[in-house]
Amino acid sequence: MIPPDPAERPASAEPRAPALPQGMDAPGRTRDSDVWDALARWRAARRPFVLATVTDTRGFTPRKAAAHMLIAADGETVGTIGGGAIEHEVLERARPLLERGGHATVERHLTQELGMCCGGEMSVFLEAVLPAPRLHVFGAGYIAKPLAAIAVGCGFEVTVVDARPEWATSERFPTSALRVEDAECAARALETTGDDFVVIVTHDHALDQRLVQALIKKPLRFLGMIGSIPKQRKFALRLRARGYGDEEIARLHTPLGLAIGAATPEEIAVSVVAQLVAVRRGALVEPGWVPPARPERAGGEAAADTERESDAKMEQIDVRAAAHPGRPEGSGATVAPSNREVRR
Repeated sequence: MIPPDPAERPASAEPRAPALPQGMDAPGRTRDSDVWDALARWRAARRPFVLATVTDTRGFTPRKAAAHMLIAADGETVGTIGGGAIEHEVLERARPLLERGGHATVERHLTQELGMCCGGEMSVFLEAVLPAPRLHVFGAGYIAKPLAAIAVGCGFEVTVVDARPEWATSERFPTSALRVEDAECAARALETTGDDFVVIVTHDHALDQRLVQALIKKPLRFLGMIGSIPKQRKFALRLRARGYGDEEIARLHTPLGLAIGAATPEEIAVSVVAQLVAVRRGALVEPGWVPPARPERAGGEAAADTERESDAKMEQIDVRAAAHPGRPEGSGATVAPSNREVRR
């Protein structure tokens, strides 16, 4: 008997895939190939997620070793480690990792501990994959060049901002994004998150002041500026005179970098990136200097320094700093000299 031509087979006779049980993901959401595709997309979009991997199994289990699953902060998932109670527990354990980073391991006997019927055991490794921290470097001078290169090597996503096209070039900053535009305008328009870092290393002190004022109220993980202790005092006093609060002033870290006696631009860059890494990894970093509390006038009102009064105080601080370069204002103890300031 000649079999019928497939083209003449009625539509009702076409084979159909069995319906998926209610609640099961569609096949396109559970294949490991889709996990890797989504992982690349989510990383490009700077989307935090947890990668869950089955590392070991014993007995009957819904998935075996090397099964993967992605878990986003909004609850979206790609892939599966088997569903049921074990997957529910993995989802619960992923939530705190999305907030603080790190990793965790879930090891469970599916029947004895989770009430599943499989009867086997599973080990699942969870790893938070968080976006690289963004570092915005204002200024493309001698310090910025090695700073950007070292920061990229330490895992930062670096953008350099400078209006001077002869300085902000891809030859000098091959691994950083470049914005050749007015730094103050860029700072005012910059959209930041509480995970972003900003370092100010421009060639102009007046520009530094304007950048600090444009950035100091934005959400940032770190705000630092190159400079000496006298410059630190002057900027802090000016911020106080212009109405900024103590918490805002304390956000500005200057002198910039850890005190390692750095002298060359490269050494200063090492000290700066070391401070950024310390902040990123949760090491203790002291807040910026805040001017002493203002005395109260009659009637209980705090006396507000004018900018002229602040600058007059700074002239006194400059004189004392020149006489005692190793002794910070208001301190009875000598300290190691701060990193030298290399401008341009």
